Amino acid sequence: MLVYFITDEPTKLPAIRAMLGPQHDVVPWLLGGGGAYVASRGVLMVDVDLRQMMRVDQLKPILQQLDSTPEKLFVVHNLARSMVAQAYALGATSVVSRPKEAIVKITEIAEAAKASAQGDPENPPSGTADSAAAFGSMFSAVRGGRPVNFTDALRATSQVVDRVKQNGLTTWLDEVRRYHEGTFQHCLLVTGVAVGFGIETGFSDKDVSRLGLAATLHDIGKARIPIAVLDKPGRLDPAEDEVMKRHPVIGYDLLKDVSGMTPEILDGVRHHHEYLDGSGYPDGLSGSEISDLVRLLTISDIFAALIEARPYRPPMPRPAAYEVLCGMGGKLEAPLVKAFRKVAMSR
Repeated sequence: MLVYFITDEPTKLPAIRAMLGPQHDVVPWLLGGGGAYVASRGVLMVDVDLRQMMRVDQLKPILQQLDSTPEKLFVVHNLARSMVAQAYALGATSVVSRPKEAIVKITEIAEAAKASAQGDPENPPSGTADSAAAFGSMFSAVRGGRPVNFTDALRATSQVVDRVKQNGLTTWLDEVRRYHEGTFQHCLLVTGVAVGFGIETGFSDKDVSRLGLAATLHDIGKARIPIAVLDKPGRLDPAEDEVMKRHPVIGYDLLKDVSGMTPEILDGVRHHHEYLDGSGYPDGLSGSEISDLVRLLTISDIFAALIEARPYRPPMPRPAAYEVLCGMGGKLEAPLVKAFRKVAMSR
């Protein structure tokens, strides 16, 4: 596999070549220097001090040239929270704390690409990487004070729909949990689960895409939540929880004036934490005030949150996560939870 290695320290190159060779071809790219060539395949590995804005500014045009690479691994030493956020804003699909961890991931990616492509190394699977890049672009825009690009949202949704239709929900969930983490992992999981739910329910392609788009955008408001709260490696305290609960309204406000945005998508973004018994937020809706799309999205969101890895707990097995949904009587629509069983339990 071709590996582009971008660094700001030339002394790191010999060690990386030794760890990756001879199984992989390393293309070094030194900030302030240059790279040999750009191909349409491969993996990008970045080991740059993101605390220095000059380095970040030098890195951005290189990343633009290498935008077609489906996997972008960033080494952030000690996983400093602000630098992890910076890495994802630059398009990272995965962040690790040491170069050796990146090497392990590159080996896994190469093996997965070989198996998926059935012997064609020119076409590694790129669905999760492309979707994560689109999510990263949206979050980066919001954090930079720019409007959400509706095209990015449509692109991310379309890629998830295609991937789930081609390979099934389980493959999508496994890929996401293998290569992504944090907020991006959650968004990708929710979108995949919602799309799988729509397909299993017999929705038309248009309705599947509409539900998927609502899922893609449902947590965009988290881009305005402080990093210390958003990426806290433990449970939130009551004050932090109140800050986090602002994200549906923030997301709604970010999207309400975006060209192409529909009322039902805005409804999904604002109300995906509402419950039938009126105990949800931010508007305390109940019963018939909650639309069908929101009811579907809420089930998908809760299930995805349960099966994703959190710093303070491992991912819950899918059957156990489904049992949690079943125990939320009065909050979720029982017939929809029953219909969701096949999505939750199917392998």
